[in-house]
Amino acid sequence: MSTTKYDADSIKILEGLEAVRKRPGMYIGSTDKRGLHHLVWEIVDNAIDEAINGFGDYIKITINKDGSVSVEDHGRGVPTGKHKSGKSTPEVIYTILHAGGKFDNDGYKVSGGLHGVGASVVNALSKWMTVTIYNNGEIHEIKFENGGHLKEKLKKIGTTNRTGTTVTFYPDSDIFSSTAFSYTTITERMQESAFLISGLTIEVEDVEDNKSVKYHYEDGLTSFVEYINEGKNLLTPKVLNFNGIKQGIEVDVALQYRDDYQENILSFVNNVKTGDGGSHETGFKTGITKAFNEYAKANSILKNATFDGSDVREGLTAVISLKIPEKLLQFEGQTKGKLGTPEAKVVTEQITYENIKFFLEENRELALRIMDKAKTSKEAREAARKARDAVKNGKGKEKKDKILSGKLAKATGKDPTKNELFLVEGDSAGGSAKTGRNRETQAILPLRGKVLNCEKASDSDIHANEELNTLTYAIGAGIGADFNPADSNFGKVIIMTDADVDGSHIQILLLTFFYRFMRPLIEAGMLYIANPPLYALDFGKYKEYVATDEELEKRKKELKPNSYKLQRFKGLGEMNSDELYDTTMSPEHRSLIKVSITDAALAEKRVSVLMGDKVEPRKEWINENVDFTLDDNY
Repeated sequence: MSTTKYDADSIKILEGLEAVRKRPGMYIGSTDKRGLHHLVWEIVDNAIDEAINGFGDYIKITINKDGSVSVEDHGRGVPTGKHKSGKSTPEVIYTILHAGGKFDNDGYKVSGGLHGVGASVVNALSKWMTVTIYNNGEIHEIKFENGGHLKEKLKKIGTTNRTGTTVTFYPDSDIFSSTAFSYTTITERMQESAFLISGLTIEVEDVEDNKSVKYHYEDGLTSFVEYINEGKNLLTPKVLNFNGIKQGIEVDVALQYRDDYQENILSFVNNVKTGDGGSHETGFKTGITKAFNEYAKANSILKNATFDGSDVREGLTAVISLKIPEKLLQFEGQTKGKLGTPEAKVVTEQITYENIKFFLEENRELALRIMDKAKTSKEAREAARKARDAVKNGKGKEKKDKILSGKLAKATGKDPTKNELFLVEGDSAGGSAKTGRNRETQAILPLRGKVLNCEKASDSDIHANEELNTLTYAIGAGIGADFNPADSNFGKVIIMTDADVDGSHIQILLLTFFYRFMRPLIEAGMLYIANPPLYALDFGKYKEYVATDEELEKRKKELKPNSYKLQRFKGLGEMNSDELYDTTMSPEHRSLIKVSITDAALAEKRVSVLMGDKVEPRKEWINENVDFTLDDNY
């Protein structure tokens, strides 16, 4: 038994920014690429708060040659007077947590930054930061280093006829796994921000690669929906845009129906994306469902029945943007992924209901077109439910068993939440996986050849495809609009392919299928990608496995030359069954990549561009984002 001392002296208080450096994930979510770019978003959020409140209409983000990032705005400029603490106001703002202009009702009507935390957190996680302030006809500058320590006090360095703030920072390589900023990641996020604030100009420049772009939209949300639906078959030719203000909360919505069944709803509060939804999304869904059901009843479209919410949202693209006063703003979680403000539900529901009701009454032809689609969705959902019940009750089981016969190696366990389905490339790897697996919890489905590209194929081709039918029956939760992850035969579906070009292609094709036809499986966190080792280091008595070229190079430097034999796995079939299980399938040793959708609009564009019919957008994206090399360090 341990006798380690645990008393009052064991309790450590982390002062100031030390707490941020000790636990950065609590403040920015992670220390990977996502967390790195979160630093940019925090500074940009402060600039956007100025624009939202009517101060400045221009923001510029620059990736500098030395790897630092500058964020320039034309807002009011950070106050430069002495704070009551005795320090200069900029020193307080950039070094003390919860210090900022968002805690009273005077500085900002609405805001989206981390409530005074954001600027100081970025400083805490930077090697150095310089803040240049333009206001009252003067230019002031203050410098920090080594995680927020003051390097140079605030001083006047010139005069000016403009206002605003420029923050330049260099992230700390001791904190982040990589400090290289992505031009593409920043431009995509900034385009989204420009959509949300009509009339705002946002410029992004990469000095090293000599690239720049400007975004400016006069009809922001309408342009946003048009951007998302570009190239889609549309059910309603024009975007419907409506807004309103109740209880001090401003609601702005743009929506359009596509001639497919995917639902795509994006929501924002004070220009901050609420990726996990919240009270405003709930209000929107309730309002639109209520309006549809009232119209259907008044026009005898449904008899003794009502539409489910998913019926009226089939094929819908919607962007919901709220401006909420600081005093009412409630986010769930530090990174603001979900809105908790109760008033937002009531207000959004009322404004949505009133405007959708008016639209349906004034546009009978379009209304009936959307109603027909909702009715078809309702009928398909009910038919699919009956079909699933029939299979569960034994009817229809014969067809299912015939399709799966000789293909699916089933798990013997009866608890679907503990069972896993491995989708394996080819019979060779499938044989090794079947032999080495844990038969109680792991099922194996070998896939023969390349899966159909669902982004290009017609619905009839997809439903007639043998491999996709087999996959659908194996998972057992339906397909398309009737897919229900709760009915899945497996708690995890794992794509396990070779670590080569063909394997990557099969991964992408499967991901496209799941995104288009089983998206709730991804949203429920049930889809994974296996991460098999690329190399084995054979030391004679034992083997060591390495997943990437980077890991191999690092390990080589630690080992004596000629102390091992190096083997590169060209495919899963090269491993024996025990080796495949131990490295890639065993819950104790494996490394799985969970598939998630962090940006719905971006995911939609990526799938359309990379897997769709248009060649030029795909070629342009690949040339900009893919590093081509013939080198093989193996």
